[in-house]
Amino acid sequence: MDKLWKGKKDELLQEFNTSMRGLSVEEAEKGLEKYGENKLKEGKRKGVVQVFIEQFADLLVVILIVAAIISAITGGIEGTIVIIAVLIINAILGTVQHFKAEKSLASLKAMSAPNARVIRGGEKMEVPAVKLVPGDILLLEAGDVAAADGRILENHSLQVNESALTGESENVNKSADIIEKEDLPLGDRLNMVFSGSLVSYGRAVVLVTGTGMDTEIGKIANLMESAQEKSTPLQRTLDDFSKKLSILILAICVIVFALGVWRGQPITEALMFAVALAVAAIPEALSSIVTIGLAIGTQKMAKENAIIKNLHAVESLGCVSVICSDKTGTLTQNKMTVQKVFTLDGTTDADDVECDRAPYKELITTGVLCNDGAISAEAMIGDPTETALLSFCRKAGGHEEDIRMTYPRMSELPFDSDRKLMSTLHQINGKYLMMTKGAPDVLLARCKRVMEKGGIREITKEDFNSILAKNQGFSSEGLRVLAFAKKEMEVQQQLALDDENDLIFIGLIAMMDPPRLESAPAVKDCLRAGIRPVMITGDHKVTASAIAKEIGILQEGDRALEGTELERISDDALRKMVKEISVYARVSPEHKIRIVRAWQDNGYIAAMTGDGVNDAPALKQADIGIAMGITGTEVSKDAASMILTDDNFATIIKAVGNGRNVYANIKNSIQFLLSGNLAGILTVLFTSLLGLPLPFTAVQLLFINLLTDSLPALAVNMEKPTGHLLDEKPRNPKESILTRDFMWRLVIQGGMIAIVTIVAFYIGVGVNNKMASTMAFATLCLARLFHGFNCRGTRSVFRLHNNPYSYGAFAIGGVLLMAVLFIPGLHGIFDINHALTSIHVLQIVGLAFVPTLIIQLERLARGK
Repeated sequence: MDKLWKGKKDELLQEFNTSMRGLSVEEAEKGLEKYGENKLKEGKRKGVVQVFIEQFADLLVVILIVAAIISAITGGIEGTIVIIAVLIINAILGTVQHFKAEKSLASLKAMSAPNARVIRGGEKMEVPAVKLVPGDILLLEAGDVAAADGRILENHSLQVNESALTGESENVNKSADIIEKEDLPLGDRLNMVFSGSLVSYGRAVVLVTGTGMDTEIGKIANLMESAQEKSTPLQRTLDDFSKKLSILILAICVIVFALGVWRGQPITEALMFAVALAVAAIPEALSSIVTIGLAIGTQKMAKENAIIKNLHAVESLGCVSVICSDKTGTLTQNKMTVQKVFTLDGTTDADDVECDRAPYKELITTGVLCNDGAISAEAMIGDPTETALLSFCRKAGGHEEDIRMTYPRMSELPFDSDRKLMSTLHQINGKYLMMTKGAPDVLLARCKRVMEKGGIREITKEDFNSILAKNQGFSSEGLRVLAFAKKEMEVQQQLALDDENDLIFIGLIAMMDPPRLESAPAVKDCLRAGIRPVMITGDHKVTASAIAKEIGILQEGDRALEGTELERISDDALRKMVKEISVYARVSPEHKIRIVRAWQDNGYIAAMTGDGVNDAPALKQADIGIAMGITGTEVSKDAASMILTDDNFATIIKAVGNGRNVYANIKNSIQFLLSGNLAGILTVLFTSLLGLPLPFTAVQLLFINLLTDSLPALAVNMEKPTGHLLDEKPRNPKESILTRDFMWRLVIQGGMIAIVTIVAFYIGVGVNNKMASTMAFATLCLARLFHGFNCRGTRSVFRLHNNPYSYGAFAIGGVLLMAVLFIPGLHGIFDINHALTSIHVLQIVGLAFVPTLIIQLERLARGK
């Protein structure tokens, strides 16, 4: 039976071969063999060794390994040791990063109840939750966590918190009644309970219908296994860049080697040229610089309430083009608040109500007395609608404890989901009054009189229609409405259900979970930044649409869709119409994944927010999964790549701005590294083609690439944002880092550094080959240190924010270079000429500064 909410009690018991006496012990054991244990399965995970080895599966890494082997064969053991050490450190970092991965299924398992109370063979007993099988009769009461999915057979005012599954924080009033509907969203299956849900009130007898992976949580676990984590745009760009660079390096190395052999060079010498070229071309520090740049971004974001779990998510934020956001708690305050009050004297905003003024005094008193909520040290205890009434009392100038002490409760009829009413008895001004609240349509049908202008009169048809119209008006604005009434009792007595008739209507109170104050400005910033905001919620369409309109998400021409409507739309159709839909209501986990995929299939980079278990698969599927730090479940936090510590939509927009700045800094760092490497390549190629001696040793090039180059690149990552980042449109995720403008700057800047390096080499050749190598090495190294200032941005250094890290990087790099040039003990390792004079040093400094001088003068001339 698929649609269990439609089944009759006898049919359901027959379907699962059970009875109200439960399964026998033997039947339960057979069921366990058939269905398996009531637990979630977890896929096979990679081991540490496998992950470590996978870090070497990159063509650039393979080229470096080959270069290290050739270097060892030809006697350059120092270069071999350095290269291998660098590769191992990078592999360790990659392995550690991998094992910070998701533990989502472990968190889902932790939600399972350890034990469950069942009826087996006519006897009540407690069994381990993993031993539950379909057909068991499960007993639930307040405080229990449902250990399996099931259909309610007997209901005694059961209220369940399903926020982890549906995303809505209010308790759900359950029922044992049959629901005659074909399609029913998860949140509307009122005669069903789901594994992992918390019973907050009442009790029930439940037929277990699904266990383990066949529960709603099990379906989510399956979705999480199928949801593919997306590689970030920067990862894809760098992967593409690495492949192209690898092929180019291999081609040039082969050509250089062949030219050397053809000219009669010894094979070992030709190989050393090829190794030098490979080491010069490969930006060994690139991976580390990108990682550190992302890490710097995470620190900045953490200070602004956004904790990044996956480093690469920082950069992805910069090109997010759609944000699918949950409503409750993210866009709204997650706190029910009274908005409007209606009596037959008129409608009033909640802010204008005073507790002691008629006709509100009676309405507020009823709301406080007919109420099981409490406020303790500003903490709300109980049902959100009830605590909203207490907060309303305080805001109007009253205090709930004073009212309750003055008029203590004598009797009560607790709220019941079938009759949709609650009543309490109190002695007020010498009279015994029953105070009643409930659903407006139900309560109004029981009213015979109304309060108006302090007096009481018979209710008329006009009154009836007026009250219903007002209720409908409030509901259409997305407000939740409660009606209040009273009845004078002749004597003190225990209340009975029959007493809830012949009531006197007092008024209506309309409430909602209001938008955060910062939500509307954040949505405005979102649209300004070229990002499409979309609301996805488990709430009703009317409520969701009202909030979405108020904060600017639902605009003219946009559509709102319910989960049942989404069920009838194919993936292809959704892909075509997804841009028209701004609000999705009453959605399931499967719907959320479909929505995210539809945006991704249209080429958008999708961010998804969520706090419940139901959100986890979509958080994992999204390019950026954003979990809530305050209200979020551990499952959602594990599945996400970013956690908001303030659960605030506005924080996401700040994070997007930071993400764009991080990408700009990383791109500038890459430009710095590659332009310097290009200078090294051109110098080696030039000397090789002209049959000149080798200008650099492998160790010299590794010194430049790993030490003196890394520091300025790190400093570039510390640059503060310039301009208005949110005024720009999201960058195209398919756009390569190597754009035409980027490549042009690379060639011009790298070419200038290569020219001054070659000039220095020729000056040194006049002395000897070792001096030539020393002069070329020192000039290239210092020119790249100066070049760090050029790569801070595209404007003149005189028009950029002050960045002390740039000066520090230049100073440290300069000290390291001087140490290599002037400490005799290092000359052997780096193959430095001892006879370097002060004239040579001045020539090195002068030549090294020329490219930076030209670049800065050109920028000033263009007014940059």
